[in-house]
Amino acid sequence: MSFLSIRNLSVQLKGGQRLLRSVSLDVQPGEVRGLVGESGAGKSMIGKAILGTLPQAVEVVSGEIWLDGVDLLTLPPRPRRRRIGALAALIPQDPLTALNPSRRVGPQITGRLIDILGWKRPEAEARARELLAEVQIDVVERVLRCYPHELSGGMRQRILIASAFAAEPKLIIADEPTTALDVTVQKQILRLIAGMQAHHNTALLFVTHDLGVVSKVCQTLTVLYGGLVVEEATVRGFFNAPQHAYSRALLAATPKYTDPDASLLPVPDAVVQALEAQVAAADRAWHG
Repeated sequence: MSFLSIRNLSVQLKGGQRLLRSVSLDVQPGEVRGLVGESGAGKSMIGKAILGTLPQAVEVVSGEIWLDGVDLLTLPPRPRRRRIGALAALIPQDPLTALNPSRRVGPQITGRLIDILGWKRPEAEARARELLAEVQIDVVERVLRCYPHELSGGMRQRILIASAFAAEPKLIIADEPTTALDVTVQKQILRLIAGMQAHHNTALLFVTHDLGVVSKVCQTLTVLYGGLVVEEATVRGFFNAPQHAYSRALLAATPKYTDPDASLLPVPDAVVQALEAQVAAADRAWHG
């Protein structure tokens, strides 16, 4: 049974444009699934819908989000927040803006454990120390006393990873967690996330536009365009034999590190036109 099961999820601006169009996907316990697509494809919107953090101007208009056997969209707000807080967590994109600049690191890790899950302060602080050591931070006590601006980007991202794993969630959504980091630190963070996921056997929904990251981290992937699911596949199957023309175009557009002088290939106009027609057809079917 899938730990996360999304069925026919549609999201739109209130009274306006649709952003997700009947999206369905599954994540098994311990699975690492990539969400792939261009900017604006709806990748992050899926994560926000799961976590209940959609912007005020955006609403879910249909569908189901099943998390560990319960449809989150049927729950009142407070029980829904409690269930999400106990079962899921987020590794956000920008570690500087995600951390509160006016609070020391320690309380930012322990706060979720104390406020949402009801842990006692001493056990929450002990857990914070364990987690910082697990994300390979050597000077644990000093870092716990630091403010975010006193730490490097890579160190801040390690703190966010530690915070995400703090309560042993069954699902973590990683929303482009290496975008704000330089290439060397990116590799370290990707190895760290993969190692933590394997150690804790956590289901991981990895949002990214980088197919190179998908090939290193993910087991399966879902390709999105314009809020539509275009293709679902295993990572091996996708890279060996992509089924959709858009998937093939994305692979062709990916820079080849073995041939840095090669020209970059844009997605062909014919593929884009076919996709836009597919999006338009989905909207016509929705309005009926």
